[in-house]
Amino acid sequence: MTYADLMSEPKRRNKAATRSALLEAARRRFTEHGYDGTGVRDIAADAGVDATLIFRYFGSKQALFAEAVRVEVPEGLGRGRRSDPAALVDALLREVVFTDRPEPGAEHPLFVMLRSAGRPEVRAQLREQVCGEYLAEFTGRLQGADAELRAELIGALLVGIGLMRSVIDSPALSEASFEQTRGLVAAMVAALHEAAPH
Repeated sequence: MTYADLMSEPKRRNKAATRSALLEAARRRFTEHGYDGTGVRDIAADAGVDATLIFRYFGSKQALFAEAVRVEVPEGLGRGRRSDPAALVDALLREVVFTDRPEPGAEHPLFVMLRSAGRPEVRAQLREQVCGEYLAEFTGRLQGADAELRAELIGALLVGIGLMRSVIDSPALSEASFEQTRGLVAAMVAALHEAAPH
């Protein structure tokens, strides 16, 4: 390693740490206040840096939002697997709806986006991530006619459960355990697994 490499190492670490702090602050702010209620100065202040760094590292508030709420398909659910769609539903039910997120600002990114879905660009991002990523998994695993429609119905079921539980705080779902819920959800998904006869 050269002297120049040694000298640049702290700078790279500081840049990564600052970027990470900005993303964390942005997630908390966007969760609590939505896109329109969050200012770049507030995010920067929470991260303890100057607001100009947001534009240096991300380019814009919209790009920061897009990265802060980026949805990742849970590991191990790669495309191309032909396992039972119920196994995918089970994993997503645990990941999206029932994962404990005790720290502030740790709500699942889907619900952070839904809070700001009045903005066309946020709706477009939400559609791309839900339909282009999560639901692509379901469509590829369903057989027969109307696979895309049935995949979207499964997606609507999962998102609806998440909304009822974490946003609306409905009494029965908020109290229900993962084990109580998974069997009922599996029964609903089973009805959508096979194509209906035409």
